[in-house]
Amino acid sequence: MSSVTTTPVGIDLGTTYSCVAAWFDQHDRVEIFPNEQGYMITPSYVASNGRDLLVGESAKNHVTRNPTRTIFDVKRLMGSRFSDTRLQQDIQSWPFKVIKGSNDKPVIVLEHMGVDMEFSPEEISSMILKKLKEVAETFLRTTVRDAVITVPAYFSDKQRQATKVAGTLAGLNVMRLINEPTSAAIAYGLDKFSDPNHPNQKKRFHI
Repeated sequence: MSSVTTTPVGIDLGTTYSCVAAWFDQHDRVEIFPNEQGYMITPSYVASNGRDLLVGESAKNHVTRNPTRTIFDVKRLMGSRFSDTRLQQDIQSWPFKVIKGSNDKPVIVLEHMGVDMEFSPEEISSMILKKLKEVAETFLRTTVRDAVITVPAYFSDKQRQATKVAGTLAGLNVMRLINEPTSAAIAYGLDKFSDPNHPNQKKRFHI
């Protein structure tokens, strides 16, 4: 992959599943890129099998074997304070460990290669974003640099900034963040205009 694509990709960074897509003028439509398993959506999971850090399908499959070493729902941690009542309720329900870091920031503890390693929510999210970047690069056969990432409309400035940091850590130039309802409306409108007979047009963009 010697070239860098000038086409920005759109990433729907979801709590449970994520996907990556782009607009193709030659096809006159938005296309979602399949991952290596052929799925259009990729689980927003990160796990350790003791030797390797797993991301996506392999990480989600690991949850039944070792739930304490499988991270999910990291979007709920982005830009949050450890002491938040809502976050404390989430922490009680998760099998993985979250501790209080500096400035009341949540820190994820993941046992990897026999050592407890600490990760910020941004670092875990960056692994998911990097995976999606690789999915796009495999499909496009070129290096991807620019991206637009979705965020919930209710995300605070801190949560939005945390998402940008995660994108930067993943090697992406985050051109902008788009609220999820807006991105869904745009994608639906584009797809309806270009491809009105697509059977999955109402549900293929919003995860």
